[in-house]
Amino acid sequence: MEDIANIRVYYNGEIIPNTHEGVSFVCECPFSFAIPYSTSFIELQNGLCVNIQSHISKRVSNILYRNPMQVFGGLIQFQIMSITDDASMQQMFYIYRQIRFHVPVIELYVEFEQQSGMGTVGDEVNVDELGDIDWEEENNDSEEEFEANYEVDDENDDGDLAGNPAVQNEADAIVSQHPFGVPSFMRTLDLEAMHAPEFPEYANTGEGNVAAENGEFSVGMEFGSRESTFYAKCKGYGAGCDCLIRASLIRKKACWEIRRYNGKHTCTMGTISQDHAKLDSDTIADAIRPLVEADPSIKVKSVIAEVQGRFNYIVTYRKAWLAKQKAVAKVFGDWEVSYQTLPVWLKAMTVKMPRSHVQIKTLPVYRESEEVQGVRVLHRVFWSFYPCIVAFRHCKPLVQVDGTHLYGKYKGALLVAVAQDGNQNIVPIAFAIVEGETADAWEFFLTNLWRYVVTIDGVGIISDRHTSIDAAIARSNGAWSPPRA
Repeated sequence: MEDIANIRVYYNGEIIPNTHEGVSFVCECPFSFAIPYSTSFIELQNGLCVNIQSHISKRVSNILYRNPMQVFGGLIQFQIMSITDDASMQQMFYIYRQIRFHVPVIELYVEFEQQSGMGTVGDEVNVDELGDIDWEEENNDSEEEFEANYEVDDENDDGDLAGNPAVQNEADAIVSQHPFGVPSFMRTLDLEAMHAPEFPEYANTGEGNVAAENGEFSVGMEFGSRESTFYAKCKGYGAGCDCLIRASLIRKKACWEIRRYNGKHTCTMGTISQDHAKLDSDTIADAIRPLVEADPSIKVKSVIAEVQGRFNYIVTYRKAWLAKQKAVAKVFGDWEVSYQTLPVWLKAMTVKMPRSHVQIKTLPVYRESEEVQGVRVLHRVFWSFYPCIVAFRHCKPLVQVDGTHLYGKYKGALLVAVAQDGNQNIVPIAFAIVEGETADAWEFFLTNLWRYVVTIDGVGIISDRHTSIDAAIARSNGAWSPPRA
């Protein structure tokens, strides 16, 4: 079925972080089952406790998802993603739907914590919530698939199942399909004690009982101690809505007690937000990554429209803009990675095209008054591709130079020299990234341009006669001045 996810669970095994596919899970006897996309985090935890080593009293302490990530060339690498709540569950299902053709099974690694007794009342498994889950264990002795076939009473999904005969019968049916030997210490258990209140001194079994039929708060309810006072009121309090709740510490009883409660909300919101808190910029960045790969200059409005069409939510302009920046960084690298990769890229270029020329100037880094060893800061870089150098020999004896400011995270200027061939085509011949359009920067650029590209006299230069360019030409020892140019 399209709305069912196939899951394989590993436990009591090992997580291998570095394989050719990324992270991997291994264990002796993985457990497989199928669940609907509507399964909640609590339902998954309960099902794991009931169906994996059910004879051991335990609870789930950690769930890790083997998250598939598509990389260049269509390859898939797996990373660890923690499953901690319903939101991360739905994100896991979303990833699975997108990539299930390549990865047909969700792989989870589950860690359990053993409990000394049968557990508290809050740890009881709500069997009714497990009705839509198809559990089967892999590699068992009979190699037969197991299915939990029992009916679910939808009318009691939200109610308390304690003492419900139908649920008790269903629980007995499940236990009968998972027989296990009873440990000796369980033969002396007081089974009636399991149904006693966890905190008998705070039972307060009157009108203020927490398990009231309507599920509402009421004055006089008592709760175990917390770190802060329970106090909340509606944003519209005093302007059409009187919803307010306040709890006070009763020191003699060592518990909090509701002292004031005005009832349910009576207000109505004028507008409904179309954004979603869980639809963050990271999720959007992953969703629009193919669009950014195809067109890095995609408009933010197009990102908003794409998110609305895919998730049926209208996100803010800022969130869409931030998502686009993150997607660009994931596809093409961020500012730090780009600058760190630049020397490697230039080295690879000279290896591929041996007669290309690169000149890099760096500055030392000082901490207080001492130079930091092994760390340099990029100051200036000049490069010219060998095909451009050869092409200039067949161009008109004229070069035009200009610069433009860089507006990224790291400021500076890009200097460019171009020529023109016999067909009036523009041919770029040299480039440089410098700290700005200063006289020193232009001298660095024009000196390397003459040394590695032009190399002959009689070549003219065209510029906007910026003062820094004029100063650099004056320092060129006549290389860019008549009669040599």
